[in-house]
Amino acid sequence: MPPLLRVSDLQAHYFSFGGSRVVKAVDGVSFILREGETIGLVGESGCGKTTTCLSVVGLLPPAARIVGGSIEFAGEELTTKRSREMRRIRGGQIAMILQDPMASLNPLFSIYRQVAEPAYYHQGMRSRSLRQRVKDLLRAVRIPSPDVRMREYPHQMSGGMRQRVVGAIAMAGGPKLIIADEPTTNLDVTVQAQYLEVLKDIQQGSGVALIFVTHNLGIVAKMCDKMAVMYAGKIVEQGAVRDLFRSPKHPYTQALLGSMPKLGSKEPLFAIPGQPPNLAQLGPGCAFHPRCAQALPQCATREPEDRQIAPTWTAKCWLVDERAKEEYVSAIA
Repeated sequence: MPPLLRVSDLQAHYFSFGGSRVVKAVDGVSFILREGETIGLVGESGCGKTTTCLSVVGLLPPAARIVGGSIEFAGEELTTKRSREMRRIRGGQIAMILQDPMASLNPLFSIYRQVAEPAYYHQGMRSRSLRQRVKDLLRAVRIPSPDVRMREYPHQMSGGMRQRVVGAIAMAGGPKLIIADEPTTNLDVTVQAQYLEVLKDIQQGSGVALIFVTHNLGIVAKMCDKMAVMYAGKIVEQGAVRDLFRSPKHPYTQALLGSMPKLGSKEPLFAIPGQPPNLAQLGPGCAFHPRCAQALPQCATREPEDRQIAPTWTAKCWLVDERAKEEYVSAIA
């Protein structure tokens, strides 16, 4: 069965006024996602996670545009579609949950109107069936007393409830793919755990695929089947979550996992030295090499290609070749 979403060598750049300055926010990103799967996009701020997602839904800001690559969704190429065609796909087949629910909710409209709109527009529901659909969606995201709550406005709800309402809006059009861009960042730990359970319930009930953008590797371990680690606009390592957590190959993945707090440990947290690079002034070689304690001489001059570790596991690092040589020499010694 072909994948639901295939992103191939995607390149999305930001251009300054006049085009004199170019920021390669996404520079050759590739991954696939099948129905019912969840992939986590992780990495430091500014590495291209959100721009990748905005490219998929066709919502890049005016200063940005896709300059290369392919986004194939359900057998259709999205990069060549016009705005009118993307509006039919957005909300109906692909939905997006943003980090700040107040950026998604209109303070002037009732909860009912905002949840009902995608079902009205994409599924053609009207009157009683539409009202029942809204109640069912609010109940599905664990909003108590949906008959009462759907007459309220966003300011009358807590942050956790507003985020759940955004989840209901995302599901209202019956999408095949939901993109969740750091949806738990502004929630406290208890509400965060409850919201993740809501997302899991939604996925299990509908079979929808998820792209989960987060800084929290604990959430990736809990929610995701696959993980793609991004750095400086590229995916430097991707594979099954269990493989990357058990035996990460790229030094950046190792550093991210090493910076996670460990239950019961009194050791100080590891901090990745230096700062992420300026994407408008990238030099030759691997973008991570100035911060990498394991850097080889060629890392400063030649950018590595993806190295295949397993059928669905790749890492963009020269060390993969060096370690393979060492293992081979050890095996024949």
